Amino acid sequence: MARDFEDHCWKDVIPKAMLDIYSHYKREIYVGPRPALLAIDLYELVYEGGAKPVEEVTKQFPSACGIHGYNAIPPTQQVFAAARKAGLPVIYTTSDSRPDSKPGRVSATNRRNVPQDASAYEIKSEFKPQPGDTVITKQRASAFFGTPLIAHLTMLGVQSVIIVGDSTSGCVRASAVDAYSHGFHVVLVEECCFDRCELSHKVNLFDMHHKYCDVMHVDEVLADLAKRVDARAAAE
Repeated sequence: MARDFEDHCWKDVIPKAMLDIYSHYKREIYVGPRPALLAIDLYELVYEGGAKPVEEVTKQFPSACGIHGYNAIPPTQQVFAAARKAGLPVIYTTSDSRPDSKPGRVSATNRRNVPQDASAYEIKSEFKPQPGDTVITKQRASAFFGTPLIAHLTMLGVQSVIIVGDSTSGCVRASAVDAYSHGFHVVLVEECCFDRCELSHKVNLFDMHHKYCDVMHVDEVLADLAKRVDARAAAE
C-alpha cells in the first residue's frame, strides 16, 4: 500500500497548518524512466571521527556528520547493489582537491576553509566505485556546475536521477535543484541522504519534496528497481 504523501521524517517539525498550505503539491511519486544513481560526496571527510553524536565529532572534525552519516551507510549500500543489478549508470561526485585546479586565493564565500589532505575526498570504502562507474570532481556545491555531468547523462539517455549522499541542505540540494532545472525527474532517497543538522535535513527534504523532487523511502526505491530487474529478465 502506498504511503501518504507526507509520511516522512519531517512530520515532527512541520506543523499541520503548514502541511495544509502545501497540500496542493500532493501528487503521485515514482522513480521515473531511464534512471541513473547519483551519489553525492560520499567521501571520507564526512565520516571522520566515527559513528558518534555530531556535536561530539565536530569539535575535532568540523566537516563530519557523525552518527547521521553512519546510519545512512546500510540503506545506501542496498541502493547501490540494487542499482547495479538493474543496470543503472552509477555516478559519484567528490571535491576537486587538486592544488592546481583553480587560481590561488579563490573562494566563493568568506567562509573559513580548513585545508584538507586529498585522501579526505576519496570515496568511502563501503561505497567503493566499481568498474564501469563514473567519478566526477567538482569545485562547487552542485554536481552539474562546471562539470561534464549533464553531457554524460544526456549521452547515456538518462531521464531520471536517484540521488543519495551528503549533505541534504548543501550539495544534495544544489544538485537536486539543478537536475530538476535540466529537466530530469528527481528522486531523493530519504534514508540515504544526511546532514550534520537533523532539522536542516528534515526541512530541506520537506521543501524539495513539495517543489522539485520526489522524496521516497529506501524500500520504495528498492522495490521499483527490483521490478525493473524482473521486467528485463522476462523480456530476455
